[in-house]
Amino acid sequence: MSGWGEFILAGFAFLASHAIPSMPRLKGVLVATLGLRGWIVAFSTLSTVLLFWLIFAAGRAPYVELWPQDTWARWLVNIAMPLAILLGSYGVGAPNPFAFEGRASGFDPVHPGVAGLTRQPLLWAILLWASAHLIANGDLAHVILFGAFALFTGAGMRALEARKRRVWGASEWQRLSEHTALIPFAALLSGRWRPSALPSPLRLIVAVAAWGALYYLHAPVIGVSPQP
Repeated sequence: MSGWGEFILAGFAFLASHAIPSMPRLKGVLVATLGLRGWIVAFSTLSTVLLFWLIFAAGRAPYVELWPQDTWARWLVNIAMPLAILLGSYGVGAPNPFAFEGRASGFDPVHPGVAGLTRQPLLWAILLWASAHLIANGDLAHVILFGAFALFTGAGMRALEARKRRVWGASEWQRLSEHTALIPFAALLSGRWRPSALPSPLRLIVAVAAWGALYYLHAPVIGVSPQP
């Protein structure tokens, strides 16, 4: 299968896999069978494989130009991606009960860490990635791909925040979120949050290594050079 058929199939498979966490019974069976760590590894691996299939399928779909690729748009991607990788690196696994990629244990509402910068670092990272690539890739398949990621990520932020408010209640939400913000840097600019420590050097090293790997492997793996 190739062309639009493969692209549509890959898209449905990716969406279907991400519906699993919202199915308590199915997720409960998988966690009970694989263990929590096994479930996380299995779901992350499946998501990564399906994401790469979706990206490759978009590249193999018929090319229908909606707008041309301009040099400035490629520069935009090269500026946005280091920021996205930094957000992802500092967000994943950090004490942050607001985000699905964070952990509740160890979170201090007075010194919220990365949640002071933004409560949803990974979702903002995905939104930056998708939006920058949407602007730089003006063919129909990639507009559908990156446009859908940007749309669902933006909607996902609002839905996740609303669910946390309902679960915790107004007073608990206020206590936990007092020194945080959804919009990056909003709590810092308003004076509600001040960093209490320097960023983790290890996470910075991971971010730089990830950026270097993505930059230099983009052409041989994806088939398109990231250079402007």
